Parts: sequence; C-alpha cells; structure tokens
Amino acid sequence: MKLTAGAGALALSFTLAACGGETASEEPEKKAAAKGDGTLTIGQLLPQTGSLAFLGPPEFAGSDLAIQDINAAGGVLGKDVVPVVADSGDTTSAIAPTEADKLIDAKSDVIVGTASSGVSMTVIDKIMSSGTVMFSPANTSTEFDEGDFSKADLYFRTAPSDILQGAVMANLLLEDKRTNVAILARQDAYGETLAEEIKANLEGAGSKVATTAFYSEDATSFDAQINEVAGSGADAVVVVAFEETKKLIPQLIAAGAGPAKLPTYFVDGNLSDYSKDFTKGELKGVKGTLPGAETTGDFKEQLLKVNPKLADYSYAAESYDATIVSALAAGQADSDAGEAIAKEIVDITTGGEKCETYADCVKLIEDGKDIDYDGKSGPIELGETGSPTAASIGIYQYNDKATYAPVKYIAGEV
Repeated sequence: MKLTAGAGALALSFTLAACGGETASEEPEKKAAAKGDGTLTIGQLLPQTGSLAFLGPPEFAGSDLAIQDINAAGGVLGKDVVPVVADSGDTTSAIAPTEADKLIDAKSDVIVGTASSGVSMTVIDKIMSSGTVMFSPANTSTEFDEGDFSKADLYFRTAPSDILQGAVMANLLLEDKRTNVAILARQDAYGETLAEEIKANLEGAGSKVATTAFYSEDATSFDAQINEVAGSGADAVVVVAFEETKKLIPQLIAAGAGPAKLPTYFVDGNLSDYSKDFTKGELKGVKGTLPGAETTGDFKEQLLKVNPKLADYSYAAESYDATIVSALAAGQADSDAGEAIAKEIVDITTGGEKCETYADCVKLIEDGKDIDYDGKSGPIELGETGSPTAASIGIYQYNDKATYAPVKYIAGEV
C-alpha cells in the first residue's frame, strides 16, 4: 500500500493484517433472480435508528441527491429512477433482514447499504441470492475482500477497507509521537478489524500497543475496559466506537483518561458533531480519521438543499457515488436487472475516458466510449473484489465546541 500526503507525512512500510468478525448468514432462502422491468429501482438500506443513526441523514441525502441528478439528466433507460427507503438499524435491533425483504419485494435492482459491516453480514447472502446488487457506501471491514467475497459478484462498496484507515491512523499516531497506544474498541466485525489493523501497523513501525480493550457491542457497562485503558500507562487512546462514544468519553474523563489528560483519537464510526452532547472543551484537540474527500462547495450546498438539517456529512459522497455508478452501469448494460448491472460496475470506474457527472458520463456511453467515473468521494477505481483500490482518508480535529474540521487528506492505494 502507498500513502501520500502533504509535507511532513512519514514514509513507512506498513504491515497489513486482517481479523475475523461476524460471518454471513447461512443458507439464505433462494429467490428467483430479478429480470428487470425497465425501471431502475434503488433500495436504500441505511440507518434511521440504532448506534449509527447519525450516519443515516448524510447517506440518505447523498443517494437522494444522486437520484435527483440522474433523473434531471433523463433518468435510466428513458425512465426516472425510483427510490425505496428502509431502515438498516444495527446488529442489536436485528431489523435489517426484514427491511431487506421489503426492498427485495419492492423489486429493488440495487440496494445502497448498509452502513455497518456487521449489519451487512446479516443480509448480504439474502440480497445477493435474490439477484440484487448490494452497494455499500460505508462498509470498511476487510472481510469483504476475503474468502467468498474475493471476487466481485453482486457486492460492491465505495468506502475503502480498513487496511487503508488502519494505516493512516497508525501514521497519524506516529507523526504525533505516540509510542505506547491503548485501543478501546467495540467487539464486532468493524471494531475488531480496525483495531487489529491499527495495532499491526503501529507494531510494524516499531511502536507499542499498551492494551487493546474490547467491549461487547450491546454492553451496558464499560467499567472493566475503561479501567484497563486508564491503568495501561498509554500515551494515547484510539476509541473505535459508534454512538456509545457519548458514554465512553465521560467515563474516560472520570477515570482520569479523558482527552484533556490522554490524547484521544476517533475513527469513522464515531467522528460526529457532538456539540449537543459534550460541554465546552471536553473534546478539544481530539483527532479522527474518515474515509473520503472533503465535502465542500457546491456538493455541500446541494446536500443541504436535500436535507437542510444535516450536521454531519460522513459517507454522503460515497452514497452519491454508489447510486451514480449503479445508474451508469444499468445504462451501459441496457438493463435494470441486478446481475446485468453488476457485470458493468467495475468497468464503469476504471480504465476509460474520465468523466465526473452523470450527464457527462451518459453522453460518453451513448457515443460508444468506455468511461472511467471519478466521483464526489474520489477516484473510486473498484478492483476485482468490488472494493476501491484508491481512496482518500481525511484527518480531522475537534475544537472546543465539540465540532470537527479537516486538517489534511491522505491519498492512498490498497
């Protein structure tokens, strides 16, 4: 893997490792593969409730904006794209399988979702066995590039695997001269994988990991893990968490290991606007990583028109791009059937004439050109597993109001 950034970035050789998590559901009920009905239907299986609910608004907004742009440019196969909305929840609510059935029954050709890697593992077999494309804007677990997922079939994602985020986080810690790091992480497909990637990259560069403390994703108490971190002698802590960050930080503060005492780092699962959750200064100086290019300018303004209440923009660009790529692939295939779309998706993002808007790309396709769509989230460049082979990771820092702003962006290849 290669990382590039602005002046001051460290040049490091990273040791890459993967860790198992939840497994895909067994023996899904087989349904006849959809043949396509001439209308591209996009299901949105994204979090409206649960521990990642804060990611729902930007992800829905990104996909909705893409559908608006697609339909404004003439739609797909001469018809408007039709969205169908569902709630992915989280692994503790276990509503995703039922909601996935709702989308499949609504004749979704592509399902944009889910946000959580663990939730995706509970529905991926169900969705693919129906002949429907599953296109996640936010899954980062390395498991989606391994084993049964090692070849692009009907599963794709616009977010890079945690191989890249783990390396960027380790690089950030080393730049900040953290040499004995504690990791506090949720024990699921996401937390285990990212924690292992961070640890492997730190140790590969000669740094130490004081402790890795895992807590159950449905935990109601974190006392043991908090005490383990506080007593580890660490010079920094990386918190790999979701919404439970609102509980973890006050407990770390009470144990004398909060951000003011122990430099603290967040990741994509908990990089959020906490201005309504923490008092002034409690998160000041906390740094975090988030896959994707910066959401600025016209794109940000367009998202706010879709949802004026947006406070976070995490994975909005990836949701937008997953929807646009799906529509372009349907146009290239001259079919809205999921299996036909899947065969064109990788090619849409690699190797042809560059284009950056749906309208421009469609014109090239109509002219018989091979295209290479570069999106709002970056170059995309999907590889043989259906995952990005090149992406950007942003590094952010919190101010005394518990909101965050970008510091710099790292370009990386996996």
